[in-house]
Amino acid sequence: MSKIHRSLLLATALAATAVLAACAQAGSAPPGAMAGREAVLAAALPMPQASLYESHYVEWQDAARQRTVPAKLYLPARADGPVPLVVFSHGLGGSHEGYTYLGKYWAANGYASLHLQHTGSDRNLWAGNPLELVTRLQGAAQEAEAMNRARDVSFALDCVLAGELAARIDPLRIAAAGHSYGANTALLAAGAQVVRAGRPMDFADARIRAAVVISAPPFYGEADPQAILSHVRVPTLHITSAADDIRIPGYYSGVDDRTAVYASTGSARKALAVFKDGSHSMFTDRLGTGGAQWNPQVKAATRELALDFLRSVFDGQPGAFEPAAARHQAL
Repeated sequence: MSKIHRSLLLATALAATAVLAACAQAGSAPPGAMAGREAVLAAALPMPQASLYESHYVEWQDAARQRTVPAKLYLPARADGPVPLVVFSHGLGGSHEGYTYLGKYWAANGYASLHLQHTGSDRNLWAGNPLELVTRLQGAAQEAEAMNRARDVSFALDCVLAGELAARIDPLRIAAAGHSYGANTALLAAGAQVVRAGRPMDFADARIRAAVVISAPPFYGEADPQAILSHVRVPTLHITSAADDIRIPGYYSGVDDRTAVYASTGSARKALAVFKDGSHSMFTDRLGTGGAQWNPQVKAATRELALDFLRSVFDGQPGAFEPAAARHQAL
């Protein structure tokens, strides 16, 4: 073990007591409807055997922000030592129950996956008076919630690295990932900066060493994306499709915005995967959107590309990504 690695582990251990005091943790049960939905998904997209991964529900309370941070942690069932971790951020109106095709696959293949739920922009947006839905969506897209999402990432990392499962996670191999709004969250955690009142809003977490960016929207219509994204220096994988259009009331963003995010990111090592068809929501657990046959193919390719990219960054396998990209070239 390197001197740097030992020092980080020691620092993590020394901080654990203080962090645990801020991370009051309680279990949360999965909604009963999840089993049926996951069975439908598994019928269309091969899922790893349940014996290869574990799932743990947690719910942390950030007293400083008076904010609850629920999460679902997928862990490899068998590992020789601490494993890398992906912190995953959902899109607008999502939850920690989503993107199971990613979490299960990554965990079954040696990567823990911590799926956060952002309480200000989660599935609760769809509840309540439908006539007020647009107002709720617009409120969830405000900068205050965007900042809270980035803080959720760092807070959750504090908690999981000080919790009872911390020994199973390698603090030197942590990546941020996300879809749509969650892709912006991952980029903020990886170093993206927006200037407000002459000051940069910096939410970078030094523990984030790579990022997987799926369908990232532009940052609030800023005219110069490079000014925001040039600060992202960790390796990044960007994934989108030629039909990756975001359409919600009062807002539209096309695939050109996704490629602009890629081009503007300051990573010295980065890759862009563009699927030739599909939709923005096909990267969620939803089936059918983007095409009944195309959808599961893209999901399978997405989880493999992301895993092999992270292996190329973290596991001493610099050539791991190119074979995966070639394998899915037809898509």
